[in-house]
Amino acid sequence: MLLRMSTLLLRTLREDPADAEVPSHRLLIRAGYVRRAAPGGYTWLPLGKLVLDRVTEIVRSEMTAVGDQEVHFPALLPAEPYRTSGRWTEYGDDIFTLADRKGAEHLLAPTHEEMAALLVKDVYSSYRDFPVTLFQIQTKFRDEARPRAGLLRGREFLMKDAYSFDLDDAGLQAAYDRHRDAYKKVFDRLGLDYTVVHAMSGAMGGSASEEFLAATPVGEDSFVGCTACDYAANTEAVVTRAPTAGDPDAHPALEVHDTPETPTIASLVELANAHGLGGRRDWTAADTLKNVVLTVRRPGAEESELLVIGVPGDREVDLKRVEAALHPAAVAVFDDWPAHPELVRGYIGPQILEKLGVRYLVDPRVVTGTAWLTGANEPGRHAVDVVCGRDFTPAGTIEAAEVRAGDPCPACEAGELTMRRGIEIGHIFQLGRRFTDAFAVDVLGPEGKPVRPTMGCYGIGVSRAVAAVAEQHHDERGLVWPAAVAPCDVHLVAAGKGPQLDAALDLGGRLSAAGLRVLVDDRTHVSAGVKFTDAELIGIPRAVVVGRRLADGYVELRDRAGGERIELPLDGLVERLADEVRAARRDGV
Repeated sequence: MLLRMSTLLLRTLREDPADAEVPSHRLLIRAGYVRRAAPGGYTWLPLGKLVLDRVTEIVRSEMTAVGDQEVHFPALLPAEPYRTSGRWTEYGDDIFTLADRKGAEHLLAPTHEEMAALLVKDVYSSYRDFPVTLFQIQTKFRDEARPRAGLLRGREFLMKDAYSFDLDDAGLQAAYDRHRDAYKKVFDRLGLDYTVVHAMSGAMGGSASEEFLAATPVGEDSFVGCTACDYAANTEAVVTRAPTAGDPDAHPALEVHDTPETPTIASLVELANAHGLGGRRDWTAADTLKNVVLTVRRPGAEESELLVIGVPGDREVDLKRVEAALHPAAVAVFDDWPAHPELVRGYIGPQILEKLGVRYLVDPRVVTGTAWLTGANEPGRHAVDVVCGRDFTPAGTIEAAEVRAGDPCPACEAGELTMRRGIEIGHIFQLGRRFTDAFAVDVLGPEGKPVRPTMGCYGIGVSRAVAAVAEQHHDERGLVWPAAVAPCDVHLVAAGKGPQLDAALDLGGRLSAAGLRVLVDDRTHVSAGVKFTDAELIGIPRAVVVGRRLADGYVELRDRAGGERIELPLDGLVERLADEVRAARRDGV
């Protein structure tokens, strides 16, 4: 393949786009890989499409290597299967819905579990047909409220999703493990630094799931790792280690104190120590019980319900963790105080919530026998020795408090948690029988009785992976593509007109004939300086400069990643570069 920049649909930019928030967004537009077409939608230009295709082929090759069969479902889907599964309501505003000319409701596919289950039900009827795994690489749609960060949070994106069907849980586990290993091979070949973390299943459901997160400071997902073991988890999935429960009667009786002008935890702790509340002057924020009021609206419900969450006062409530725990309900911070005068803002305590009919969930650290300094449900008053199991009884626990660096590891006794940020590039799920139950997918078992298959789901954000690679592989001058995904193997730069240009085109033709992908900057209306700048911005691994030493039979080879520059004779250059590229391909890059 030989591309000439004089005829290529390409426009590089010297300045960053005004709406670019992250490096991948900025550089993919500046280097001419994508162009914004609409909020959350991008057009792939020729160089960008080459990168997308290379990532796609890596993903496809690893899926077929583990025995998956490729299919292609429609992107425009009828509403009824999603109503049957319950996800038409669960997805809420996150899906694009529309009606055809006859009034029938449809949606633009966010994912295809329902269609995969229906296809298997339609085609297979015997245990002899299993196991089977189907996959597709397909455009998906999500109605993001705030599309941002270019390809990282769009409304339209390319995704690989696979669906495994097995007759028992052991088969599901084997399929899950097989895809987990395949994903590692995919992301290794893409040159990504990634971590596999425990995750929440969300709208997918199921018994277990893991995310593959590409580490980057601009990632939207926070995740933790342990300093002493291999535990890693999305912060939404971190489980708090609860203290041992105690005797509720081991504490003094509840006492109410005047605490004027203490609507915040900091002001309360300061007053408590100054006045020696409860005979103590060593109060800390961790000794207080903060009660946060939220509203929760279940899918299909017309009205929201109140929910109060209790957490130690040194912690904030993390709404993403709350949403993950209460999915698919919509969660919001309560702000209509005049409508609920029984809730005294800044002075709420759990003592009366059950009587008020308000659901109360607590952090796992709030166990039976723990005593707290908390609101007395009166303006300017707090209570000491409010004991869980004596003065209040929560309706349950919830993982709602923020996770912090230094927290104890939930998986081992020795380690502490460290915090990082990342981009979700893959997610694997053990779905179980949620969807085969919904559609009564039964096959005849070996003993002549019906057997209901169990499912797994395995997704990779293909277009998002392009952005993730760009986030991890760039410098101050531009993109630095790994060889596995670069649009071309060699970028030829003719540093002058006449002999240099003729030699560059001739060299490009010979490299192309040797099986290499070549980009030649044969533009005659721009300076050599602009060509060099564009070559660094575009980020192809090897650049060959045909310049002033051409008369001596030499050209300059530049390594984009390492920055090395060496002069090489033209004689034998095609064979040398071809051998390097072939070796890289044999090594899986």
